[in-house]
Amino acid sequence: MSDQSKMREQMKTGAGFIAALDQSGGSTPKALSLYGVEPSDYSGDEEMFRAMHDMRARIILADDFTSEKVIGAILFERTMNDTINDTPVADLLWKSRGVVPFLKIDKGLEEQENGVQIMKPMPGLEALLEIARGKGIFGTKERSVIHEADKTGIDAIVAQQFEVGATVTAAGLVPILEPEINIHSDTKVEAETLLEAAIARHLETLPDGVDIMLKLTLPDSPGLYDKLAKHPRVLRVVALSGGYSTDEASAKLAQNKHMIASFSRALTEGLNVKMSDKEFNDALGSNIDKIYRASV
Repeated sequence: MSDQSKMREQMKTGAGFIAALDQSGGSTPKALSLYGVEPSDYSGDEEMFRAMHDMRARIILADDFTSEKVIGAILFERTMNDTINDTPVADLLWKSRGVVPFLKIDKGLEEQENGVQIMKPMPGLEALLEIARGKGIFGTKERSVIHEADKTGIDAIVAQQFEVGATVTAAGLVPILEPEINIHSDTKVEAETLLEAAIARHLETLPDGVDIMLKLTLPDSPGLYDKLAKHPRVLRVVALSGGYSTDEASAKLAQNKHMIASFSRALTEGLNVKMSDKEFNDALGSNIDKIYRASV
């Protein structure tokens, strides 16, 4: 069986969750600050991204960061192009840790219109996908955000997600479509209903042999996305923590048996740069175990 086939099988049936290690420019300072690295500790973007890479490397090399509980990981483009212990990161993830590598491909969000923020244009996407496949990346992730239950806006977001997804699948990769719903939205429940219906309509347009994944905000109504998860064109539905604490996100996830986690902040909660390796591994291991148990 080829690596691609093994990765696909792990994504479809593997027990565990997908780690989101893809913080980019705008979210990096906040992620570093939560880790105990303040802006005064680095000078300029290069040092900031190096500090972020060091944090990610520490997570990936931790004792519990293996396919026993972590079945996939989403990388920032800089991380994909970097190394850990002189090994390309995607190779290290798959060949050493057994973790399927994904790449974040969106370039940020447009200003809000019709209650949503669609993705900015992605110039050079086809070339990036070709590079990613050559580096052993299995799939991609692309994020947009829904703030209000506006049908026009939600339809536009879903249409754009599937359009980008078609470019990804044409390149031989599997897209994770991520139309996030803001957990603080006053119309979150209504937005979830509109989103589920829009995704269901688009899934019926996918040809046989074209598989996608979905990354969705944990719904207020447990089981809302079960039908999407059971669709033959959907490999997996994963949940984003969206700002919920690890305990909150894990509790909500446990109510949705056909979703697994793809957490970022919840995964790194409580980690600090000044921890000893044992303290770091114990804290990360505890977070991984909580998320894993909620996912299975």
